[in-house]
Amino acid sequence: MALIKLQFKPGVNRDITNYTGEGGWWACDKIRFSGGSPQKIGGWVKTTPNTFYGVCRNMWNWVTSFSDDFLALGTNNKLYIESGGYFNDITPLRASNPAMGTPDTDNCVNTANGTAVVTITLGAAHAAETGSFVTIAGVTGIVGGIPNSEINANHEITVLTSTSFSIVVTTVATSSAGPLGGSAIIISFEIAPGNALPVAGYGWGTGTWSRGEWGLGSTAPVLFPQRDWWSDNFDNDLVANIRNGPIYYWSRGSATDPVPALETRAVLLSAIATAGGYDPNAVPVQSMQTLVSQNDKHLVSFGSVPFGSTSAADFDPLLIRWADQDNPGQWTPGVTNSSGFIRVSRGSRIIRALPTRQEILTWTDTTLFSLQFLGTADVFSIQEYADNISIASPRACATASNITYWMGKDKFYTYTGRVDTLPCTLRDHIFDNISTTQSAQIISGTNEGWDEIWWFYPCETSNWNDKYVIYNYAEQAWYYGDMERTAWLDSPLRSHPLGATTGQAATKGNLYNHESGVDADGAALAAYVLSNDFDIGDGEQFMLSNRVIPDINFSMSTATTPEATFKLFTRNFPGTPAVDGTEEYGAVVNTSVGTYTNQVFMRARARQMAMKVQSEALGVTWQVGTPRLDVRQDGRR
Repeated sequence: MALIKLQFKPGVNRDITNYTGEGGWWACDKIRFSGGSPQKIGGWVKTTPNTFYGVCRNMWNWVTSFSDDFLALGTNNKLYIESGGYFNDITPLRASNPAMGTPDTDNCVNTANGTAVVTITLGAAHAAETGSFVTIAGVTGIVGGIPNSEINANHEITVLTSTSFSIVVTTVATSSAGPLGGSAIIISFEIAPGNALPVAGYGWGTGTWSRGEWGLGSTAPVLFPQRDWWSDNFDNDLVANIRNGPIYYWSRGSATDPVPALETRAVLLSAIATAGGYDPNAVPVQSMQTLVSQNDKHLVSFGSVPFGSTSAADFDPLLIRWADQDNPGQWTPGVTNSSGFIRVSRGSRIIRALPTRQEILTWTDTTLFSLQFLGTADVFSIQEYADNISIASPRACATASNITYWMGKDKFYTYTGRVDTLPCTLRDHIFDNISTTQSAQIISGTNEGWDEIWWFYPCETSNWNDKYVIYNYAEQAWYYGDMERTAWLDSPLRSHPLGATTGQAATKGNLYNHESGVDADGAALAAYVLSNDFDIGDGEQFMLSNRVIPDINFSMSTATTPEATFKLFTRNFPGTPAVDGTEEYGAVVNTSVGTYTNQVFMRARARQMAMKVQSEALGVTWQVGTPRLDVRQDGRR
């Protein structure tokens, strides 16, 4: 017999048949390519045991002049700033609260014996909805056996009537009591939560009047979007807005100690304008996305209500407005300031704005534009770069090494000064199995340490991001797998890329450090890579294999005796395996290989074979080099 080297080119190709792709890789999960060889990706661990409420869709990291390392997180329920492993709740309060330390809240606490449900009954309508959050303070004494410390906290509420709602505490009441609590109770209502994911609905008022059956509204579903936040820092402070909603501002302040600021809620930007002596009515009441043009310190709103209007009904999805330079509260254009506006000329709405080195790339649903600071009286100019393009979602783009990559509706693009299609060997595999109704959830981000762009997306049968695809721009290789993430951030200010996830049936989420360790937060991280079929004699000859000399590296494993499973799949005729690459093969021979394995005897006979390396144990990571297969021709059949 003769030893042949099993050498495969980097990347996975699912856009050609398995047999045509001979010399490549066919299927994988939780692997990457480095130096042309496949290896298991890094693991992840929770950044903190603390959790946050809701589904996180946005993260933004910045360091203040006081050396605070802040991370803003926006969920469908809350707005947080993470600092030192703690999620500080800065969710804005409603502009108007019907019950804030008034007689309407006196002695409003009621308990029922044998239950931890507490009812709050007010003297006025609360205008809240189930799922909203309130902060209760000022309750005194013990009410029905429940200590006031459990009531004086932040709670998710269930609405009972227009003037009452219930909360759940930890202690079960020992008696029915109330109304009690004292006359200094303050109840602060947060802004209403949003949808955790896009929801399509029907109903009265959703469609054109008289179309469809009376009382049912539109016969076509209306999409209620997921709650999205956009965040950026204005010097030490945070600017954030709900997508197609109001703009908020959180001030770090000038004190050395950040704790007082972290205990303070974000407020409407119009309140900052009022405090600065500017017209609060000039601040956009609705914005698609707000960001800071960092080079020139303009706060810019993409998709906005025109100047002079305070009605969200006047929202113009193609209008760009900006505040005065270095003055986020001044939005009134004038000869003494640089506030202004410009309108995008193509498309029906702005989808995303992404700052790059010397411009802000701006996508509409059909066109890519560049917004550039001029430094003249016109302040900004806008230039069209490409039309007849698409973008899959507002967060489907990322920039690495001054090149911007994004996922479109049916292919990938790059921008290098011009727009080009990014060749993808997984195009059909991705776009033939993607949920178009949940595409707004698609996110993208970098993993700079490994020269990668990641996209997370929902498969056709899922309501949540459950798949990922990676483009390695150094290797020009694609690979994919299964993973649930709702937000991603690779910040140079943090030691690891950050991924956020919320269990599909859970109300609280976790933040993970990626590329940390080799396991999945204490659980085994299963990974595999499967080659395309290979043969000898152009498929005419059968081949007989007797042994394999593996070439596999376990050097970063934490297990005492790390092992991986080495498999040979056999087949006599071409075919297309299923997604995991194994169902339509014939005989399979497999064995375990470890750090000190010199050779393994694996006897198999077929026209075609494929090699698979996988691991499912704790503490194991690996890199495959160039295994050698002891094989000879074995006649025809």
